[in-house]
Amino acid sequence: MKFTSIQEAMNKGSGKVSMRGWVHRERGSNKLKFIVLRDSSNIIQCVVKKDKFSEEKYAEADKLQVEASLEIHGTIKEDKRAPTGYEVEVDDFQIVGACDSFPIKADQNREFMDDNRHLTLRTRRMTAIMKIRSTYVQARDEFYRKKGFFRFDAPILQPSQSEGGSTLFEVKYYDKKTYLSQSWQLYAESAIFALEKIYDMGPTFRAEKSKTSRHLSEFWMAEMEAAWWDLHQVSEFAKEEIRYCIKKVVEERSDDLKTLEQDPEKLRKVVEKDWPTIKYRDALQMLKEKDKMEVEFGKDLRTIEEEKLAKHYDTPVVVTHYPVVAMAFYKPRDQDFPEEALCFDMLSPTGVEIVGGSQRSLDIEDMKERLVEAGEDPSSLEWYFDLRRYGSVPHSGYGVGIERVLTWICGLDSVKDAIPFPRTPLRYKP
Repeated sequence: MKFTSIQEAMNKGSGKVSMRGWVHRERGSNKLKFIVLRDSSNIIQCVVKKDKFSEEKYAEADKLQVEASLEIHGTIKEDKRAPTGYEVEVDDFQIVGACDSFPIKADQNREFMDDNRHLTLRTRRMTAIMKIRSTYVQARDEFYRKKGFFRFDAPILQPSQSEGGSTLFEVKYYDKKTYLSQSWQLYAESAIFALEKIYDMGPTFRAEKSKTSRHLSEFWMAEMEAAWWDLHQVSEFAKEEIRYCIKKVVEERSDDLKTLEQDPEKLRKVVEKDWPTIKYRDALQMLKEKDKMEVEFGKDLRTIEEEKLAKHYDTPVVVTHYPVVAMAFYKPRDQDFPEEALCFDMLSPTGVEIVGGSQRSLDIEDMKERLVEAGEDPSSLEWYFDLRRYGSVPHSGYGVGIERVLTWICGLDSVKDAIPFPRTPLRYKP
């Protein structure tokens, strides 16, 4: 006996099939039992006719509830009235795991759904999101292999900050203390002197007490670093990466996008368009002229300003040359405009920052001064400054917030749905 997936059975179209999965929906009468079976590939309607089974066997089918697992053997045929266009007339079935009163139902509140995330993962919506996430991440890996990059993995436990001491998660490390990674970047910069072009993806931790729909305490950062590259090269490469991954999702996950009520064709058109790049100063001018918003130079763009700016475009937009005073210590000054940093953010059409990157500073003294101004101790980063002392070269890199990109392309209300088990200031389980 060979079991096939539901999708494989539908591709076959007719004849005998054996499938296994879980009850997605069920209804019945004293003569017929309709079971919509689901597996990871799709759903299909299965019909159990009472006159084909003993009273005892039909009673087993009649008692089946949502999320019971079973094996089904029968004959598949096309039926336009069925949910996915095919129906299986059941010849035999075996219940593998019974289920009674599955707690996840429609229209339950957010808190309840998150408390039971281990079960809500089974919903068609979450299944579609996780498939899209998997396809996106696999596409990214494929993209970097094609571009000749090496994968490089950095430690999760790190002795110092890279994005600001106030957002560090402290960890007891034997009789000392260390911190959960804020970024792969500082270690990646050491590796480019050996491998030149590298990439990675790993868990990232920020102890920000933000409770917004775009923040997580633990998320997955997809990062890259390249020797010899400048700001223009790295920001254009970021556009190429995001385009490539979205294109793969559209090609391979159109049905899942439709399950989420997203239009694959709309995303395809976004990929095919030019994605603009503007300077921070130009962004301030645009906000002033078109939105009547006065933003003082030196301020980082807030959520409301990013959203207003994004509304003037129908694609992602890259903003470069943010003010040095608002940027991390490793983002270098523009030699022609010392108050501006050689850095960039990419905003999605929904106004959410999805990529952040920069050239990397080669000026040890400037980096030390900026760390001191931020209340940090530069001595903990002497190993990092060594990279500038021994054969340094210009280099650049960026990080992509995977959950934020998925929130945009899946049309989600919250970044919390773009990750299987969200971690926030208020949630650390299940």
